[in-house]
Amino acid sequence: MSERTAAAAALKGIARIEAGARQRSRRPTGCLWAFAGWQLVLVPTVLLWHGRTGTLVSTLANAVVVMALSAFAVRQPVTPRGHARRYLRAIGAWAAAYVLSLALGLTVLADSTAFVAGAALLCALPPAAAAWREGRAA
Repeated sequence: MSERTAAAAALKGIARIEAGARQRSRRPTGCLWAFAGWQLVLVPTVLLWHGRTGTLVSTLANAVVVMALSAFAVRQPVTPRGHARRYLRAIGAWAAAYVLSLALGLTVLADSTAFVAGAALLCALPPAAAAWREGRAA
């Protein structure tokens, strides 16, 4: 095998590995999109379904979704550089929006469907923005 052939084979191998790593690095972005979509279900459920049953169902469902998404994200062999920092920033912004939404939605604006729709979108915005930025960077 000549040097040129060996170099070409090595470059092909490197390109294949790089393409695989790039493909796998998009999976954490999918987790952020799924979390953003989950907010469109969770927030209305929490704010509109009153009583112990609503609280129990929404809390358990949220725990299952968050644990499943976290387990999936942790098991990925490749994550983009800086992903943890962006992820934590997105979750911090989501937590602030979620607490504000719950505080207003359970007290001042109780049973306001317009507020609930806006609150769901507000809570979905931080993980969706982080996912969009990650997708553009990949």
